[in-house]
This record gives sequence, structure tokens and C-alpha cells, in this order.
Amino acid sequence: MAGLFTWKIHGDGKTLKPGEVVEPDERLTWGRTASIGAQHVIAMFGATFLVPILTGFDPSTTLFFTAMSTALFLLINKNKLPSYLGSSFGFIAPITAVTTAHKGLAVASFGILVTGLLLVLVGVLVHYAGAKWIDIIMPPVVTGAIVAIIGFNLAPAAWTNFKAAPVTALVTLLAVLLISVLFRGLLGRLNILLGVIVGYFFAMARGEIKFQAVEDAAWIGLPKFHLPQVDFSVLAMFIPVVLVLIAENIGHVKSVSQMTGKDYDDQIGTALLSDGIGTVLAGFGGGSGTTTYAENIGVMAATKVYSTAAYWCAAAFALILSFCPKFGAIINTIPTGVLGGVTTLLYGMIGMLGIRIWVENKVDFARPINMMVGAVVMIVGIADFTFAIGNVTFNGIAIGSIAALVMYHGLKAIGKLTGTVRTDQDVDNKADDESIEKDPPLL
Repeated sequence: MAGLFTWKIHGDGKTLKPGEVVEPDERLTWGRTASIGAQHVIAMFGATFLVPILTGFDPSTTLFFTAMSTALFLLINKNKLPSYLGSSFGFIAPITAVTTAHKGLAVASFGILVTGLLLVLVGVLVHYAGAKWIDIIMPPVVTGAIVAIIGFNLAPAAWTNFKAAPVTALVTLLAVLLISVLFRGLLGRLNILLGVIVGYFFAMARGEIKFQAVEDAAWIGLPKFHLPQVDFSVLAMFIPVVLVLIAENIGHVKSVSQMTGKDYDDQIGTALLSDGIGTVLAGFGGGSGTTTYAENIGVMAATKVYSTAAYWCAAAFALILSFCPKFGAIINTIPTGVLGGVTTLLYGMIGMLGIRIWVENKVDFARPINMMVGAVVMIVGIADFTFAIGNVTFNGIAIGSIAALVMYHGLKAIGKLTGTVRTDQDVDNKADDESIEKDPPLL
């Protein structure tokens, strides 16, 4: 264990030549390493805090669990895989559905906890059996559709926030969009955080922010923890989020591999396991579920520093901030209009992640099975179809996820039996096996 916290000094620890890379098992001087760790905290800041603000969870508690989850991730992966675990946007839709139904945050925490447990199981399976079975059960046409509706299902929530203060919302949205194209490097990647800051000051100038809660909050104090409340009726809304977490973690591992030139595929299982355990802890103690962050990938790409020591520093900074209630109170003063502006983009980006899965895997929508699966799932998810069986209510995400799996595998099986689908295409699941119909029906 002692050797786990030993990093080689890269060069003189002070300078990096053009194109030079600091490997995960290396570090710069502790002062420079700490400053890069601070950049990681800033990078995840805007997105991580938006989740508790939008869902009602305590920001300080959420920050506490992101710090703990990051430390666990680094430990479980033996400091080989750099990552910061921030709040996952995938949980916003099911948490919002639970709170809208007046079931309370404790019930939502139960859903987060169970989602984490399922991700742990997936991580164990992937570690020992490989990731191929995921492609077989959930080919890209199915995964993309489910991930897409988790974002697009939130469109009405974005509009509700936007119309509460449309001028502030518009200024915030424009700021986020323009910052991303006006600035290069890290500043451009922090467009969400900086856009929220612009919107915040604009709202403050318009008298839309009240600071009484900030004045009343203490400087030092424990985060507000709470235990989960068991309610199996909400699980249908949370389970599809596992697909989002799988996609995000695999994407993170692949990105780090691409940047460092090293093969980290053998870390996919432990990455999923680590994120699952972090999400379980968050669900148990009152934080939001966690995931790897593209924002922190951006910091690594900009600095060429992949040292896991920097992530330990980031976790330490986040932990310290979580014990400042006044800081959390400031975060909670972000007004509805600002949230409306930024969520108009963010919720759409979650949805577009699903579309990107289709594009990257070259899903062919000229093939009727793919077209029908995508069409039905998108309508069900965006319109938020609901169906109740006893005390269990299924929302659009749950129904859409079930429909995607049943339709794809069901139609493919029927097609094989009737001879309208060729079986010699079934080998390449990554290309989505994408049934080739001999005589496609008119759609």
C-alpha cells in the first residue's frame, strides 16, 4: 500500500518541454501538482454543482461524495487510471420524477444506491468476462436510443426554468455558447462554469438573488447526510441510468488510452466497479450518483499531465470545500433563470450523447428494425409516456428502455424465423448487427 502513493518526479519536476507528457505514475513538484489538481476541481465545478441544484440535493454533501468516490476510484485502479468522479447528469431525470411525485430525496437516494449496485455487478462481469456481452445485449442502436431519451425527456424541465426568467436565461445560454468559441484551451472548456458566472452576475444586477441564506450559513460544518428510504416502485426509472454510466466510463477509459498511447482496456471492469461503489456510497449518504468527467479529460489534454497525484490533490480540495456550509449556500443562490439557460444546452447535450453513440457506431437507419426502434423510443421518451402497474409507475425513460430492448431483440428473432432477416450479419454486434432485410417493408 505504501508504494501506491509513490510517484516518480518527472524531469526536474518544474518544466515540461513541448509535447512532453507526465505519466500517471509520475508527478511534478507538489506545488505544481496541487495547482493542476485545483484546475480539475474548477473544471468539474459547474457541471457537478448543477446536478444537486437542479434536483434538490445538498451541494456540500454531493461535493463530499465526489471527493470520496474519486479517492476510491484511484485506489481500486491502483493509481493507474486518472479520473475525477463528478455528479452524473444521467440521474437528473429519475430524481426529478421522484421529487415531482412527492416521494422525497431519501427515496431518490435508494434509486441511486441500487443503480450503483447494478454498476458494481456490471464491473465485476466485465472484469472477468470482458465487455463483449454488453454489445450483444445492448447493441449501439439500443444503447444510443436509451441514452438519448434520458436527456431529451428533460426538455419540459428546461423550459419551465427558462420561462421563469427568460431574459436572464437567454443571457446565460448565449454566454455559455459564445465562451466555447471565443476562447481556446481550458477557458473554452469551462464554458458552462463561466457562463453560469456571467448569468449569475446578470441576475444579481436585476435583483433576482437573495443572500440571506448565505449570511446565515456557518463557515465550517458537516455536510447534510441522509439515509435512503426503500421504495422499489422507483427502480424502473433509475435502472436505465446504468447504461449512461457504462457508456461514460468506457468512453473515459478509451479517451485516456488515446491521449497516453497506452492500452487501458483491462481497466474497464475496475473503472465500472469503482464508479459503482462511489455511486452506492453517495446513495447511502445523501449525495448524487457519480461518473467520470469529460471536463477533466479536457484539463489533461490541455496540460499533458496525467499524473494521478493531481487527482488526489483535486479530491483533497473538494473534500475541504464540502466542509464549508457558506460555500454550499452560495451555490444554492443560483437563480432559476440561470439554470433555465444552462439546462437548455446541458439536457440537449445529454440527449446528443445518445445520438453520438449512433453516429460513432455507424448505425444504419435505412434498415427498418433500427429505424423503428429509434422512432418509437424517441417518441415515448420525449413525450414521457407513463404506465402504472399497482403502485409502480413507469415513466417515459423506463418504458422507452424496455421498448428498445424488447423491440430490437424481438423483431430480430421474428425476422430470423420468417427469413426476412439474414443471420450472417449477427457476428458484428459492434456495428450493431443491424439486420439486413431481404424485402424491407415500406415505412
